[in-house]
Amino acid sequence: MKKLRFVSHDSSEGVEVLERVYAARVEVAPDTPFSMHQALGAVERMSLERVRLSGAPAAALIDAPGTLRIARVLGGHLDFTDATTTSAGASPFLFPVRSYTCRWDELDLLTLSLELTAVEQHAAALLGVDELRLRFTGAEPVSPGMARYLASSVAVLGQHQLANEEAMASPLARTEAFRSLATAVLHTFPSTFLDRPVTPVPDRAAPAGVRRAVSFMEEHAAEDIGLGEIARAARMSPRGLQAAFRRELSTTPLAHLRALRLEAVRSELVATGPGAGATVADVAARWGFSHPGRFAAAYRDRFGENPATTLRS
Repeated sequence: MKKLRFVSHDSSEGVEVLERVYAARVEVAPDTPFSMHQALGAVERMSLERVRLSGAPAAALIDAPGTLRIARVLGGHLDFTDATTTSAGASPFLFPVRSYTCRWDELDLLTLSLELTAVEQHAAALLGVDELRLRFTGAEPVSPGMARYLASSVAVLGQHQLANEEAMASPLARTEAFRSLATAVLHTFPSTFLDRPVTPVPDRAAPAGVRRAVSFMEEHAAEDIGLGEIARAARMSPRGLQAAFRRELSTTPLAHLRALRLEAVRSELVATGPGAGATVADVAARWGFSHPGRFAAAYRDRFGENPATTLRS
């Protein structure tokens, strides 16, 4: 995990950091007031950045074709140009996925950056296709509700996931955090993912496919698996598998996987006991649960007690 906290009133120092963090070429007028506060938290495939800039107006050319960047302006003003000029507002918006210029003054900006190739692969897995050329057709959220959902997902990343170094040390927790954010982004902004027609699902899918999926999840619950891998093991499409799970088990494949992982956490807490030095957070993170509040609520719903009670018993 990578973290950065940087404060400077020197424009040369500030420009160097801005160019490194945002893959930008920045222009600041010489001999003018300048102040910068930069924070960054990053793990593989995703990062969260917040920058506060004040002083003279400045501009940048951004060229980061492999990065999908979502932003919210928390204060100040930002314009970016890519054939047209758009003023950013309070709602999350999507930066162009190609070269563009932007201008600002007195700016407080929060950005989420995701690896574009990884988002494309996740989108293809959700759709049940081998590959998908992901192209966004709009920079504004499809609805206020989805804008709020994405904003809350980003808040969870900053407040509970990237702030928890023990959780982020778990490859499974990192992957689940990325998939959650990528799913939120894919459903928030108009794109070829949302435009793709839904493939009809047969009325009846073989229960054998559900059994193959359950067996695969039981064997690989501790590994980095998602809907795409489970569907391939079941020899079904993701949509067909989800329909079969709802019909046969009244749940979804990913909900069943979370239940298996909760069971694994409980078994480990019981086996560990209170004197072994392990914490609930340690065990939960190993099984992909990086948000303490959500994990504790899910654990209570399933087992009728707090995870700390299980560990002490």
